[in-house]
Amino acid sequence: MAETWFYPTVLLCVYGFFSNLRPSEPFLTAFLMGPDKNLTEREVVNEIYPLWTYSYLILLFPVFLATDYLRYKPVLILQAASYIITYAMLVKAQGVLAMQFLEFFFGVATATEIAYYSYIYSVVEPASYQKVTGFCRSVTLLGLATGSLIGQILVSLAQFSLLNLSIITLSSSCLAFLAPCFLPMPSKSLFFHQRERVLQDNMAQELADKSEDYECKVPLGVSNGTMLSEEKLGGAGGLVEVLKTLGADFVKCYSCRTLLAWSVWWALSTCGYFQVVNYAQALWEKILPSKDFEIYNGYVETISTLLGAFAAFTVGFIKVSWALWGELALCIFSIVIAVAVYVMDTVRNIWVCYASYVIFRATYMLLITIATYQIAANLSMKRYALVFGMNTFVALLLQTLLTVVVVDSAGLGLDIFPQFLIYGCYFAAIAVIFLIAGLHKVATHRSADAAGVQTESAENETDSSGGETPIPKKSCII
Repeated sequence: MAETWFYPTVLLCVYGFFSNLRPSEPFLTAFLMGPDKNLTEREVVNEIYPLWTYSYLILLFPVFLATDYLRYKPVLILQAASYIITYAMLVKAQGVLAMQFLEFFFGVATATEIAYYSYIYSVVEPASYQKVTGFCRSVTLLGLATGSLIGQILVSLAQFSLLNLSIITLSSSCLAFLAPCFLPMPSKSLFFHQRERVLQDNMAQELADKSEDYECKVPLGVSNGTMLSEEKLGGAGGLVEVLKTLGADFVKCYSCRTLLAWSVWWALSTCGYFQVVNYAQALWEKILPSKDFEIYNGYVETISTLLGAFAAFTVGFIKVSWALWGELALCIFSIVIAVAVYVMDTVRNIWVCYASYVIFRATYMLLITIATYQIAANLSMKRYALVFGMNTFVALLLQTLLTVVVVDSAGLGLDIFPQFLIYGCYFAAIAVIFLIAGLHKVATHRSADAAGVQTESAENETDSSGGETPIPKKSCII
């Protein structure tokens, strides 16, 4: 039994570590604007970086279907190859057009990331899901932090050029390419290859978390419509039937108010998070040009990643009724994020900017972990990819609109400082939305409690007079 999860998990961890070991990543903007590429700030910020957002958005849904149809492994190999092409172009290619193609291939790599986190669920037993997911996510964060730290040490102490850092990143990507080639090929997937889905879902039903503060739970079992489709199609599944199943699952999932609230925060905040992280280096470069001063982007990325991972780890030990206080907590932490982004934009001191960025990333990673858990608590394992993919798609759609209007040279093409002012206001607007939602929920909960007390006293009077006891209302279960 151990071998069924151990072998593929080790290979996935090796792949996750080396594909995220990117010493050049914290210095990408400085490299593009430096003597090796000689691009201007406007070319990098307004013409090159937006291409990643557009390609990611366009590819996400087709890749989602292709990942399931091809059963993960070929898409993992495609992701590994895309990383190699991306960093080979970073080393060799020149000019704005070449860098735009680079961003497209990086969009392919990030869009196919769903295969990395979905593959393991098709080859291991449900009892090992939590364990292997923790391993894969931890190793990914470790690779990011290690790469940033190595990059900073090599730049600061060994006086490595940024071009050499890009060569090391390319070498790491080539090494990572080997791991998915040796992964076993799954015999089934979530939607297209479903011969064993009923059995798998029944096992998942038994292992589902029974959270005390959920309001609704999307049933783990397979719907009658899905089972009928499997019988008609011999378990193979067809595109039309898959799309119908996805549509039915979509309506069923997002009819849950708890899941909807956390998903709305996920989409809105992830949009802003992508924007801030994508353009933070350009802001730092504007405040402290790398050609004139020594920069410490690598240390900042390392600290923010490790602190974010620690914050995410502590979530498991926080005892809060998220069903009641979740919206208000999202409001408070969104205010923290908004203030951090605003300080990054207005203070214009590199150390204050670095510190605010660390607070920003750690807070987001804390909240996204809580949101992930709250969404997962209301889902079966087979619907994770659908809901998380849809949330990411909405986030990218919003990010595309924000990029077209604010960043792209075809739109306003704003300078980096006005951009970050808009991002700070964006997170402040998110805080206002969830403040209103949180106050409404608390007020509704207190009204329900008061009504419950009155009902209970009425029931006691009825019991004492020999009347029938009303059946208490149950939580909404979809």
